[in-house]
Amino acid sequence: MKKKIIYGIAVSALLSICGQNVFNQKTRELRTIEGSYNDTATIAPTNQRIKTLKLPAGFSVAKFAEIANPRMLAVSNDGTVYVSQRTPGTLSMLKDTNGDGVADITKVVAEKKQMHGVYVDGNRIYLATVKEVYVADIKSDGSLGELKMLINDLPDAGQHPNRTLAVKNGKIWITVGSTCNACDESTPEAATILTTDLKGKNRQIYASGLRNTIGFGWHPVSNKLFGMDHGIDMLGDNDQEEELNEIIEGKKYGWAYVYSTAKLNPHNLVPKDLGLTNADWAKQSENPVLLYTPHAAPMQMAFNTGNMFPSEYKNDAFVAMRGSWNRVPPSGYEVVRIRFDQSGNPTKIEPFLTGFLVKGGAPDGKDAHFARISGLAMMKDGSMLVTDDTNNIIYRVSYNQNQMPAIMSRDDISMKLSETANAPATIQVKSTAFANMGMLADKYSAYFQDVSPEISWTGVPANAKSLVLMMEDPDASLKPVTHWLVANISPNVTGFPENVMKTEKYGDAMQGANQNGKPGYYGPMPPPADKPHGYHFQIFALDTKLNLPGGFNRQALLDAMKGHVIAKGETIGMYQRKPDLREKK
Repeated sequence: MKKKIIYGIAVSALLSICGQNVFNQKTRELRTIEGSYNDTATIAPTNQRIKTLKLPAGFSVAKFAEIANPRMLAVSNDGTVYVSQRTPGTLSMLKDTNGDGVADITKVVAEKKQMHGVYVDGNRIYLATVKEVYVADIKSDGSLGELKMLINDLPDAGQHPNRTLAVKNGKIWITVGSTCNACDESTPEAATILTTDLKGKNRQIYASGLRNTIGFGWHPVSNKLFGMDHGIDMLGDNDQEEELNEIIEGKKYGWAYVYSTAKLNPHNLVPKDLGLTNADWAKQSENPVLLYTPHAAPMQMAFNTGNMFPSEYKNDAFVAMRGSWNRVPPSGYEVVRIRFDQSGNPTKIEPFLTGFLVKGGAPDGKDAHFARISGLAMMKDGSMLVTDDTNNIIYRVSYNQNQMPAIMSRDDISMKLSETANAPATIQVKSTAFANMGMLADKYSAYFQDVSPEISWTGVPANAKSLVLMMEDPDASLKPVTHWLVANISPNVTGFPENVMKTEKYGDAMQGANQNGKPGYYGPMPPPADKPHGYHFQIFALDTKLNLPGGFNRQALLDAMKGHVIAKGETIGMYQRKPDLREKK
C-alpha cells in the first residue's frame, strides 16, 4: 500500500530502535516523501510460469536442482556446486554427474547456524555465518574435512546479518553490512569490507560507508574490485538507487550521511564530535560508478570468464536482484548484466533474466513473484546458476543448448510419471500409524519429533530384484516436495519399523537426499495456513538393483528407475499444521 511518510520523524523512530539518540543533534529537515510498502505476493513456480521467463536470443533457463532455502553459491575446480542454506543452517554439495544440466547428487556437507557466505579457493572452502568465518579442506569426493574457526567476533548482525566473503591475494575479504537502515554505528567495522590474512588475523577495514555490499568481485582484465551496494530504504520510491562502486582501499562510500551521487541525507547528520557536516562527508566519499533501479536489492555477483556465452558477454558481470518490498512499481526479481569495456570499466547495467515478477499475478490481483533471487555463480561449462531461496529452486541458464526439461516436467508424484506409468499398481501399502487418507500424528511431523511411521507392503512380484520407497508431497507450492527416498531395498523386505535411522546406509538399502539435502526421512512441515497436505508413501518393485551414488536425489533415482519398474503401490497420510506452545510464546 502506498503512503506518505514524514521521514524526519519516521527515521528518528527507526534510529531509536537501533539504540541511537537522534535528538542530540541539530534539528533535522522534515520532508513529506512518497514512499511505498508494497511487498509482492508469492506464487508457485509452475512449468507454465517458468516458460514465460525472458532472456536474450539463444539463451534458455531450466531447473538445476530443488533444495531448501538456497542462498549463496560457489563452484569448485571439478564443477562441484556448493550452496549455503541460511534457514536450516547448512551447506550442501550438488553434482551433475552425467552432464545433463540437472543435479543428481545433493548432500549436506557442513552445518552451522545461519550459514551464508561461501567461497572456494583451490582445495579449500571458506564459510561465513553472522559472526564467524570457517575454513575446511575439500576432499576428493566433494565432502569437507573438519571445519576450523578462523574468526568468531565479526560485528553484531542487526538489520543486515548476511556476510559474504572471498579469498584473493593471500587475504580473506569479508563484507559486513550495517546494523540499521541509516544510523550512527557503534562499531567502525559495520558497513564495511574487511580483510584478514588467511589465518583470520591482522584484520583491517579495507573500505567503509558501504551499507550492505553482498555481491562483489574483481574484474578479470583490470583486476579492479567492484561491489553492488544496497541503497537506503524509506527515501521514497525513486531513492535510493542501487550502487555499483569501484571499491578502493581506504575510501569511504557515503553511508549513512550521503547517498547516490553526493546527495545529502537530511535525516541522518554526521555526529557533532567529528566536526563535519554532511557536505564535508560527501567531499570525502567516493561516488558510485553506475546506478540501478531503487530497492531492487542486489545480491551475489559473478564475472563471466567462461566460453559458453557469446563473446560479447566475456568478462561482463551478472548480479542477482532479489526484489523490492517497498516500491511502486516493484523492482528487481531479475538477473542483471553489467557491461564492461575492454579496459574493464563498467558502462551500463541492464536486465538479463526477467519475468519472475508477475503484474497482477496474485489471486487477489496484487503483483506477485515466483522467485526471490539470491545466489549467482558461473559453472565450469560456462553456464550460470541462480538461486531462488523462497521457492527452493536453483535455475541454470545456458546458451545455444537444448533446454533440459526433465526436472521441470516432474511436478507430480512419482507414481504418475512416465518412468513408472506403465507398471501395474498391484502392491498393497499400509501403515499401523495411519489409515489411507487418514491423519498422521504430530510426532511424525518435522515440527515435532520428526520420526518416520511404520510402513509395510505386500504383493511384490516374484521376479523383483529390488524395491524403492518414495515419500512425496504434491500439495506444496513446489511440487512435489521430496520427504524420503530409499533405494535397493531387498525384495524380501516387507516393511520398515517406526523411526528409521537417518543414515545413507540402512542395512543393504541406500537412503537418498530429501528436500533438505539430508539422507533419510523428513517429516511433514506444511505452512500453518495451508489445508491438509497429502503425503504419498510409494513402493516400486524393480527388475534390477540400482547403481546410485551416495547423496543421490529424486532426479537421479527417477533416471535410474526408468524402464525397470514392474509394479507399484501407495498409501497416503494427511497432515495439517496446528498451533503449538512455541507459537504462543
